[in-house]
Amino acid sequence: MSRRILALDTTGEYGSLALVEEERIVEEVLLHSPDGFAHILFVEIEALLGRHGVRLDQMDAFASASGPGSFTGVRVGLTAVKGLAEGVGCKAIAVSNLQALAWFGTRPLRATVIDARRGEVYGAVYDAALHPVCEEVVMKFPVWLETLPQGDLELITSGYPVPEGIGPVITAPRAIAGAIGRIAMRRLHEGLAQDPAEIDANYVRRSDAELLWKESP
Repeated sequence: MSRRILALDTTGEYGSLALVEEERIVEEVLLHSPDGFAHILFVEIEALLGRHGVRLDQMDAFASASGPGSFTGVRVGLTAVKGLAEGVGCKAIAVSNLQALAWFGTRPLRATVIDARRGEVYGAVYDAALHPVCEEVVMKFPVWLETLPQGDLELITSGYPVPEGIGPVITAPRAIAGAIGRIAMRRLHEGLAQDPAEIDANYVRRSDAELLWKESP
């Protein structure tokens, strides 16, 4: 029987949902909510599943973007996935946003970059199988560029303004839940899905709240 995953991304101003069945993205929905997704997420999930005549208890796993991204947005998505998975008694899968961006690449080496603000970026490098080549870091963009490996490499961004002349650049779509679902499906088949209580956020850098607390006298 085909396996199904409901995947979601709530880590930024634009989010998305996707229903994935084996290798097929049944439907992906782009969401836009500048004030967060907590108040619309379950309504959108209900509508998505309703359009395809499937129920929550027919999911084999639930997947969420784990960051890096908005501290609150990351928590909303992970909390929703944990609750849904626990409610129906299935597994949960957390997927890094940086790895999800690598899904949209075409070359052997895929350097993914997300704006981290404060003049920094979140960056990582993956191979064509989406295995990490360089670990996820946060640093100044020019410094990060100097760490990139030699080879047939492209940059994949989620809107970060990469200067011209850097090399091949791909701008990923705003909706990444489909990619998250496809990556999660691979992990499900590999036996790498987790108990809902075990998944956690991938901030790479501490939250603003933590930084402010640390910097206060």
